[in-house]
Amino acid sequence: MDSSSVAVVIGKPRGIRAGVPAALVLALAACTGAPTPTASGDTDGSTIVIAVAEEPASLNPLAGYAPHGAGKIYDALLEHRADLALRPQLAADMPRPSADGRSWTVALRKGVSFSNGSAFDANDVVATYNALLDPAYASPLRPRFAMLAGVRAVDASTVRFDLNTPYAPFPGLLVVGVLPSEALAERTPVASMPPPVGTGPFKVAEWQRGERLVLDANPSYVDGPPPIKKVTVEFVRDDQMRAQRLRDGKVDGVALPPSLARSYGDTTGFESVAQRSGEVRSIAMPSANPVTADPAIRLALNLAVDRKALVTGPLNGQGGEAHTPVPEVLAEFVEPSATFTRDLTSARRKLDDVGWRLGESGIRVRDGVTAAFTLAHATGDVLAAELATAFAADAATIGVRVTVRPVSATQFAARADADATVIATGDPFDLDPWLFPLLHGRSADSTVDTSLQVARAANDPAQRAAAYRKLQRAYVNTPSMVTLVAPRHSYVLRQNWTGYQPVVDASTQDLTWGPWWNLHRWQPR
Repeated sequence: MDSSSVAVVIGKPRGIRAGVPAALVLALAACTGAPTPTASGDTDGSTIVIAVAEEPASLNPLAGYAPHGAGKIYDALLEHRADLALRPQLAADMPRPSADGRSWTVALRKGVSFSNGSAFDANDVVATYNALLDPAYASPLRPRFAMLAGVRAVDASTVRFDLNTPYAPFPGLLVVGVLPSEALAERTPVASMPPPVGTGPFKVAEWQRGERLVLDANPSYVDGPPPIKKVTVEFVRDDQMRAQRLRDGKVDGVALPPSLARSYGDTTGFESVAQRSGEVRSIAMPSANPVTADPAIRLALNLAVDRKALVTGPLNGQGGEAHTPVPEVLAEFVEPSATFTRDLTSARRKLDDVGWRLGESGIRVRDGVTAAFTLAHATGDVLAAELATAFAADAATIGVRVTVRPVSATQFAARADADATVIATGDPFDLDPWLFPLLHGRSADSTVDTSLQVARAANDPAQRAAAYRKLQRAYVNTPSMVTLVAPRHSYVLRQNWTGYQPVVDASTQDLTWGPWWNLHRWQPR
């Protein structure tokens, strides 16, 4: 795996970019100093306020919270380092596989306690993973652990995971936060449980859904209490509104789309950084819609889209082209030949060949069906809106009408069965957990499904890589979606703390990963 972590510090622009109010930049320059006052007004750097778009539906790791670890409230058996390699967290050493690859044994750290003072031991690990597997707890993570037959305590400080079949990347799944066994004594759905306590560096002080989450430092954290004593996370889905919070001096760190983050440059007291990510932005083409389900439409749109223009336009150069859902940060799995060359002539010919004829309006028609569909994107997602608009313009050049429509987050999933949607997928850790459900059963070429199955079962890394590359070669002939770009993730950070360390992001920009993945190690300047 390409495990390098790169952050680009975006320099101060020579002029103010179009679409970004001059007052936004001037207000920042006017209200900052060295060091600048924090958003909370403290002078010792003991509190920090960050704003992100994504609010977790639950703070329970078994309900899907912090799927890559770094959950702030919880520790896991293993954690990702900045270079994405795994290292022990609640484990004392890395897991040891059996000779046949059908079990993994994990020794546990001693002297660890939960934030309520109860001791951590093997029973907590067993209870956590048994709950994950038990249908009564209704954990959405259960399908990811289909290879796990069970877990048992060897002794108070050792656990063994038994698998149904060898699964080489199994250690990468052990980043799920561990819960106290007593919190799981009642077999009820995890999504309805109150937030359990964890062994992590912070504990929940307040959660006002739809507004903010407040975390206090855990004074008994096994690696020492964090220097930052209070973290306030504001949940602001609208990109422009997060920028407004930064302009008003109300936040110390914020995730923004490239077109907004770049404008801050080296404004005194702040820095704008862009991190590589495993995110890939695509247009999902539902099979229930007669237009988006058509293989010729899907292929023609892949040939018509101008990916280079998307990189220079909506991404402001912060990212690259993407042709398949496999992110370039997982370099060992990428098939270099699996690309689309923009070719409007070929795109039009493929539609002509299957009977999509241009009508008087310039839009194609076949058997009384118009080549038209709606493309939904989440309201407030600036990048998704810009990508959707550019995609619609490219589609029009080959006689396909795309109507762009912003929808609320609550409506978005409901529209996905009938309308095309702008989606973000991917992570830099492993392909299988998200690529399998994304592609399996959706391609006209059975090679895609076969390759997914081979890669899922293979113990040999070279065999896995070969299967994924074969998948991509088949995918570009019968694409099930239109993959567009691989964006870098942009952030603006107040320079009142040291400890920022760039990582390769997952597909989302939430409170668990991104620049604040190691927030408990940040130090006030």
